[in-house]
Amino acid sequence: MVSIHVGDEEKTAEISDWAIFWSDKYEALQLTCSYTSKKKYTYPLCECRVAPIRELGEMMLTKLGSKIVKPIARATIYGERYAVVQYPDANKPYIYKMDSIGLDAPTTIKDAPVFQYFAAVANSRMKRAASKTDYEIAANVVRQLGQLPASADTALQAYCTGRNGALRPGQGLIYPFGLNESQLTAVEQAFRSQVSVIEGPPGTGKTQTILNVLANILLRGQTVAVLSNNNAAVQNVYEKLEKVGLGHLIAKLGNQVNRSDFFADLPAWPSDEPECAPALEEIQELLARVKQHLHDHNRAAQLQVDIDELRVERRYLSRWLEESGVQSTASVNKYGLNPRKTADLMAYLSHLGEQRIRLKDRIELLFNFRIFRAKPFAEGDARLAVFHALQMHYYDKALQDKEAELQACRESLARGNFDVSLEALKTASMRHLKQHLQRQKRPLDCFDAKTYRRQFDAFVKRFPILGSGTHSIVNSIAPGAILDYVIIDEASLQDLVPGILPLGCAKNLIVVGDSRQLAHIPVVLGLRAPAEAYDCERYSLLDSCIGVFKGALPRTLLKEHYRCHPKIIQFCNQQFYDNALVPMTKDDGEEPLRLVVTAKGNHARQNTNLRELDSLVKLLSEEEEPIGLDGDGRGFIAPFRAQVNLSSTRLPADFVKDTVHKFQGRECDEIVFSTVLDKKRYNQARPRLDFIDDPRMVNVAVSRAKHRFTLVTGDEVFTGNNGHIAALMRYVTYYAQDEQIVRAPVVSAFDLLYREYDQSLARLNARLRPEDSRYKSEQIVAQVLREALSVQACQALMYHGQVKLNQVASPSDPNMTERERAFMSRASCDFVIYFKVGKTPLGVIEVDGGRHDKPEQAARDALKNHILAKSHLPILRLRTIESGIEERIAGFLAAWAHTTADEAL
Repeated sequence: MVSIHVGDEEKTAEISDWAIFWSDKYEALQLTCSYTSKKKYTYPLCECRVAPIRELGEMMLTKLGSKIVKPIARATIYGERYAVVQYPDANKPYIYKMDSIGLDAPTTIKDAPVFQYFAAVANSRMKRAASKTDYEIAANVVRQLGQLPASADTALQAYCTGRNGALRPGQGLIYPFGLNESQLTAVEQAFRSQVSVIEGPPGTGKTQTILNVLANILLRGQTVAVLSNNNAAVQNVYEKLEKVGLGHLIAKLGNQVNRSDFFADLPAWPSDEPECAPALEEIQELLARVKQHLHDHNRAAQLQVDIDELRVERRYLSRWLEESGVQSTASVNKYGLNPRKTADLMAYLSHLGEQRIRLKDRIELLFNFRIFRAKPFAEGDARLAVFHALQMHYYDKALQDKEAELQACRESLARGNFDVSLEALKTASMRHLKQHLQRQKRPLDCFDAKTYRRQFDAFVKRFPILGSGTHSIVNSIAPGAILDYVIIDEASLQDLVPGILPLGCAKNLIVVGDSRQLAHIPVVLGLRAPAEAYDCERYSLLDSCIGVFKGALPRTLLKEHYRCHPKIIQFCNQQFYDNALVPMTKDDGEEPLRLVVTAKGNHARQNTNLRELDSLVKLLSEEEEPIGLDGDGRGFIAPFRAQVNLSSTRLPADFVKDTVHKFQGRECDEIVFSTVLDKKRYNQARPRLDFIDDPRMVNVAVSRAKHRFTLVTGDEVFTGNNGHIAALMRYVTYYAQDEQIVRAPVVSAFDLLYREYDQSLARLNARLRPEDSRYKSEQIVAQVLREALSVQACQALMYHGQVKLNQVASPSDPNMTERERAFMSRASCDFVIYFKVGKTPLGVIEVDGGRHDKPEQAARDALKNHILAKSHLPILRLRTIESGIEERIAGFLAAWAHTTADEAL
């Protein structure tokens, strides 16, 4: 009950209505009273008293329907009808009706240890920035942290306190982009909790799930930012929305360049009338019918995988029995054993071993297996024959049972018209969404890069989906704006700073990523986190959320896999996902796995391995044609940038070449993974092996391949640590056909430098002459030279070894510098080619070992090259890591060999 006094007189009973406003003329608050007598008078508010009255200190104010939260210095509430608000640094108060605003106490979370730790990390990175660019990036993050609103409704508040809020169920859900069993769960969870996680292993429809979440946010009239530190991930969402005619709802923001491009060509609002759409209730009925068969759909796919696996195992068993000469003539079908009982009986027979069957055993056989006569396996040989027959029976029966169950699942799906119902659900959902959007009042459409933040509420009505990078989201929205949702993709790669920025400008958070894929590379600062789960140097945003919320965090693993050939993804499934994935792709008997093992020897130099590339090139040259089923091309990936750069000089141009880290989120029809390392002690050190053999590295490398995966690696390089690459080699060896396993496709004469070498080099090794040189590399070249010069075309040529450079090039040449003359007096050439008649030097062959990679030796080599070039003498440099030595020497001699042949005519 409101009471109003004007002066000392109570006028409540006489007043029918009242209002408070600010008068610029009097620069004071005024009270207007409408009396029952139809008269209206205005008084200075300071001369009146309105009760009840409340005084509030610092608060956060939100206007009805607005996304912007503003801090106020104080507010006076009159009769719970008007709020007189004083903003910080404002010259006059503002008056709002209480039913048009919300007032909430500001959170103190920015003063708490967690936020202060993140601020300290950001400031420390700014102070330690190694370049101007790094400084500007770090300073931008610091600035945005300071701009986050102190609202208790944000996901940042939930994250910093570890308290996950629950959401009201709301209306029914739609699925305009299709769905499967785990995607259904993921979307439902996203609208039940303030913070949720969607774990999306490779190829499991992560983007499709995000799109369905976006569709339901749009249907609720809410706003969302889709963010990632990987532009490709956000771009994928853009493209899919544009493809279905929803691209006009996206504001592609982020850095200044992106914003300028967006506002320079704003997408037009569609003018077409939407198609007739069913009501939401009808869609829910369709959804209920689809839900009934989602389990059968997954079960059918899993059964097919099980059947394929059983067939492989049966083939190996059959081959072993044949190669071992085991005759399995015993018949066990009469026992009517199912696979489980068959396995139990095999275990029992193994337990019996060689001992004879006693009365106790006969009773066991009778009661457990309904076997009345034990005579067929009473003796050792007969028992062994039954055991082998049981092995084959197990696979035959298991295959029979699973094929029958698969057929039943398929019939159930057919009876329920699953495919038709799913397509109907997608179509109905999309039409309903578009009809809903078109029925809304057409929003304003006149925005530019400079003013859109001042019209932000109107802007997000027009563009309810914002796209940006995590590091620029605060800059992209109006000060104090709080969106309904933020979706952070590739969160396993997201550093906590700036990853927490979007949490401070959204009420609800959906984190999407895969903790079994590559994580971010942390910046080491040594700052102590207030709790382990917030440690920037140990955890990505995804891992941190899992650690902070623990059991209160809904986590949905997307299980259904649609990208890779089943035999490719099954390695990742078995090795990294505990067999939780369900491959939905089909195995039609292709050969999707290849293993290339290079020749024995230490072929790696400075994070490159030329032998792996040479071996791959030879393999590619023998292919009939490269694989290319979907037009996604071929990719070459390696752990080190140096190997990627070297591959550009060796591999065909159609290969996309990049590091494993840069390839995350991408895919190709065929992927080649080069592991680079060799068996040198340096490369066998734990940090080097752990970097390459990291489970996330291997998982990403394998799962990029859709139709074929090729592993190129060294002989026994990774077998010692028995890690993930060793497991990958075993897997490929087990599932690939023999012709897909290529061992030592390229052998070099220089492989004789290693203790172990290919047997094909034994004859060359026997012909080496120690007197040629104290270096075995030069002994090898000397012998190859002798054999090359022994052919008829080269009879007029000869060579000498270790010839002084000043005897090959003339020191008196006026073109030589003093530095070059000084060098010539102490330098030698490994091999010099001459004509036998006349002893004229024709060319020089140099053998470059590992020390030639060092800068000082490289400088000496360059000087020698320059001197020989001045003397018009060609030089052939042979690196000991190279192959094709015989061919290169023959090619070098060819110019003079042809001349010799002509002279002989």
